[in-house]
Amino acid sequence: EKGCSPSILSIMSWMCYYERGYQKPKRSMKMNYGRKTILFVAISAGLLCGCSKSEKPLTAYDAQYLDYFDTITSITINAKSEKEFEKYKSLAEDTLEKYHELFDIYDNYDGVNNVKTINDNAGIAPVEVDKELIDLLELSREEYELTSGKVNVAMGSVLSIWHTYREEGLADPAQAKIPDMQELKQAAEHMDFEQVQIDPQASTVYLPDEEMSLDVGAIAKGYATKRLAETLKEAGVTSAVLSLGGNVETIGTKADGTPWRVGVQNPDPDTAQSYLHVVNLNDSCLVTSGTYQRYYEVDGVRYHHIINPDTLMPWDTYDSVSILCDDSARADALSTAVFNMDPEAGLGFVEAQEDVEALWVFPDGTEMQSSGFQAYMSQ
Repeated sequence: EKGCSPSILSIMSWMCYYERGYQKPKRSMKMNYGRKTILFVAISAGLLCGCSKSEKPLTAYDAQYLDYFDTITSITINAKSEKEFEKYKSLAEDTLEKYHELFDIYDNYDGVNNVKTINDNAGIAPVEVDKELIDLLELSREEYELTSGKVNVAMGSVLSIWHTYREEGLADPAQAKIPDMQELKQAAEHMDFEQVQIDPQASTVYLPDEEMSLDVGAIAKGYATKRLAETLKEAGVTSAVLSLGGNVETIGTKADGTPWRVGVQNPDPDTAQSYLHVVNLNDSCLVTSGTYQRYYEVDGVRYHHIINPDTLMPWDTYDSVSILCDDSARADALSTAVFNMDPEAGLGFVEAQEDVEALWVFPDGTEMQSSGFQAYMSQ
């Protein structure tokens, strides 16, 4: 295909990387939080035939990482030279590292008050934090209220129980089990977002309930992707596609002026078809929440990581929910919230939102789309 970048960027699937000649990196159980570039590739100059001769053509450069948010991060930036790309790449790494540290719930970092710091001080004292963390939590509150609690970053007490059982089940599948419902109900008494005290003026966060904890996993990657895109735009990037796990955001179009083409992940791991559809993105984003991302099995039943705040169990109505909009932070939160709604309620909710579209994939392979989703699909 003529143009300045690959014809399709199915960056939500390892199979798509194989199609582009990439080698899947090995993933360690314990993440190394230092910078570690997994891949750096300059796309062949043979793809530049669609660029204007009056300007220096743009070349697509790629980099991948395993260091951020316990997921695969991929960036593709169209730049005038490798030197220019290296400047953008360094800026991207600094930005990703910043948000990774701020939103971490497991580790401490020198000079950083993060989500773990807030949780460690529950019932003790307010914690002064970076304005970005205040912004994330205020956005989380807005989405909590908008979705009637279907996405709740104050669910840490419940999610940590599921996390422990999942890790133990993965380590020893023969002994895998699910949490006792009474244990989950007791933890659920400490997940009321209304109790979270956010003070924007003092830039502090306080959890008055000592058994409460935050887990921002439902929105953190989307927020980081959004801020990364904004940071790169401010630095001069006009054409890029960014992916943090299932969170994809595009900057502008491809260098030849056509939209970025991004694959919607097929949630069925047992099929050779790695993506279900291709959508066209131009300064917009695609975020998918699915059962295939983090799960373990107990007696042949799969238990994934998306926990419904009402049932305290993984919601098994869908295999995946994808959200299209122009804000990846919002899309990340909404993908979780809509995943936790029944089909009729979810469709009604999406249709009521301005500039939001969705695709639902059910366990039997059937699909449901919002009224405007088809317009984004590549023909």
